[in-house]
Amino acid sequence: DDEVYDQKMKDFGITDAAEIVSMWGERLWYDIKAWFREVIRDFFELLFNAAAMTIDTLRTFFLVVLAILGPIAFAFSIYDGFQATLTQWLTRYISIYLWLPVADIFSAVLSKIQELMLQQDIALLQDPNYIPDGSNGVYIVFLIIGIIGYFTIPTVAGWIIQSGGAGAYGSAVNKTASKAGC
Repeated sequence: DDEVYDQKMKDFGITDAAEIVSMWGERLWYDIKAWFREVIRDFFELLFNAAAMTIDTLRTFFLVVLAILGPIAFAFSIYDGFQATLTQWLTRYISIYLWLPVADIFSAVLSKIQELMLQQDIALLQDPNYIPDGSNGVYIVFLIIGIIGYFTIPTVAGWIIQSGGAGAYGSAVNKTASKAGC
């Protein structure tokens, strides 16, 4: 409150107008910086939550579409030139299905990092001069890492499928189908 602030200034013996204006300027500058940090933090929190929700929504949509296309892919796979259709469909389905477990692992890592950040803040609260600030730079960097990480989930799921041998599985199925067709 401005009246309380003015009274505290008088209590401290600060009555010089230039010094009071200078302190008001410092206070105003601090309030502007705090407001800007708050806006940035809110913006990145919104993007962080939007990234997680976007990945989950896209996963659900893709799985529904792939579930509808599964029987069609199976039907086409019996014709010459379309033998790879079923394995491609299966590879895509498994890859997209893995988005949730990969996202859960990533969320667990983020939770652990956030837990460590909170432990550090609790340790800093032991100092009576420490003022907690939820919009500090470390938290904003954490949110940026989370946003980027959520959008890498499809890539990581694709790596799992590739390293799991789905490509080799597809070629083995194609060879078996071509032998059965002869």
